[in-house]
Amino acid sequence: MPPEPAADRVLLAAARHSAGRAAAILACSLASAAATLAEPAVLGRTLDLLLAREPGAPRWVALAAVLITTDLLLDAAVTLLTGVTNARTTAWLRTCVLDRLLRSAPHHAARFPPGDLATRLTANATEAGTVPATAASAVASVLPPLGALVALFLIDWRTATAFLAGVPLLLLLLRALAAHSADSVARYQAVQAGIADRLVEALAGARTVAAAGTAAHERRRILATLPDLAAEGRAMWLVYGRAVARSGVLMPLLVCLVLAVGGLRLASGAIGVGELLAASRYAALAAGAGAVAGLLGALVRGRGAARRTAGPMALPAPACRDRHDRDLPADGPGTLELHGVTVVRDGAPVLRGVDLVVPGGSRAAVVGRSGSGKSLLAAVAGRLTDPDEGSVLLDGVPLHRLGRHQLRAEVGYAFARPALFGATVADALAFGAHTPTGPALRAAARAAGADGFVRRLPDGYATPLAEAPLSGGELQRLGLARAFAHAGRLLILDDATSSLDTLTEREVERALAREVRPGTRLVIAHRLSSAARADLVIWLDEGRVRATGPHAQLWRDPEYRAVFAAAADEGAP
Repeated sequence: MPPEPAADRVLLAAARHSAGRAAAILACSLASAAATLAEPAVLGRTLDLLLAREPGAPRWVALAAVLITTDLLLDAAVTLLTGVTNARTTAWLRTCVLDRLLRSAPHHAARFPPGDLATRLTANATEAGTVPATAASAVASVLPPLGALVALFLIDWRTATAFLAGVPLLLLLLRALAAHSADSVARYQAVQAGIADRLVEALAGARTVAAAGTAAHERRRILATLPDLAAEGRAMWLVYGRAVARSGVLMPLLVCLVLAVGGLRLASGAIGVGELLAASRYAALAAGAGAVAGLLGALVRGRGAARRTAGPMALPAPACRDRHDRDLPADGPGTLELHGVTVVRDGAPVLRGVDLVVPGGSRAAVVGRSGSGKSLLAAVAGRLTDPDEGSVLLDGVPLHRLGRHQLRAEVGYAFARPALFGATVADALAFGAHTPTGPALRAAARAAGADGFVRRLPDGYATPLAEAPLSGGELQRLGLARAFAHAGRLLILDDATSSLDTLTEREVERALAREVRPGTRLVIAHRLSSAARADLVIWLDEGRVRATGPHAQLWRDPEYRAVFAAAADEGAP
């Protein structure tokens, strides 16, 4: 869990973003409080004038009507401003979290399970987004009780002293609410996130659950902590309910005490009927300090939600090293260089001092046993993650000195399990740093062996993705087609043909060599045929480059041959 200052920084940033609207809420709330404070005095004076049949009574009646109308209009303005501020602050928080998640290296974002992350972006961000408006209302809510107490002293100090007798109890009540609410809110939110995460996990594996016939077991597993959620929810609202109930008893008692003392003062002639009316109204306003408990509880819940929202926002992003002051040479062949690259995960190095040069225009295959760091090398090569030590260059330019748009336009990826984005198949293929034309998309699909099955879909390339049933191989070919359509000077294929049969893979490789923009190809290879057709093989062993060279040369080493035997044993195609 991020430290408390992280939540405070998120709330301060949200307050700065919503400063104008929060200031408007505060101004309207203060104006409403001022009108509310003026009402008892005006009503009391009006009553005295009416009882005495003074000629100025109608003007005071009109003034009382104006105050009441103004108070109603200001309350409506506060309600409207609060709704707008909450919505816009929540949207801003979600945008900030998503921006940081998408800018962070994938392994950092993977720290948050999908269900937990969904909870942080929905319920937690919504609750944290209410803090600026709630804080403005809370500040203004202090004015009526304090002003009413001062007015009580101005009317009659004895009635004010009677009210003050209960103030220490009220302060203890508010302190207890703040102390106990924070812990119960945090526990409730954590249990809620756990249920959401298990639900998302089960939905992602729905076919496996159905095939195994374990739906009932999964339902029990997902809801296993529901009693804990109920218990934490009851505990949370019990704290709040007790505070409200106690204040609900304490405040009327104080008002009754004020009325009793005020009645005695009226009987003795020390105050008039209008002053007693004003005193009773001011006592009710001063007793409204109990309403602060509700706002305080909302602030506590909002701060707890901000603590969870702060988690993804604290992720490191590669942008911290960006300088964006270099451009790639226009005629660069796509030469890839790694110098002393070390990458650490969970305190242990996964890549260790990798030095490597992949000549421009060549096809390099990266081979190695499972866990040797192949996919991590692919991620570093295209700056999906930054090395902890060392540097990565493309045509002599460090990747972190390239603008993000140029980097993504010149370095393309295809993955083993591609994710497709867009409304239609064509949209999914066009998704990237630039939007290829229709003919370019179809040419890329042909090169990836996808054009045939796409044309057989109900609406061809215009078929909605949701209505396009795809096998694993077809999904992989669409991922390849998208990468081919956006191919720059470096194309990285991270196990991107693992679901293709050998014949289709060979056809794709031939099309890649003839029909896709020339450039450097870095291929994470499991199949012997992929390594055999490469210009250069990079043999990784426990995070280090064991050897580089043509496949035929490396094949003489029995340990190199054992890599492919191990891959076959692990079920590689």
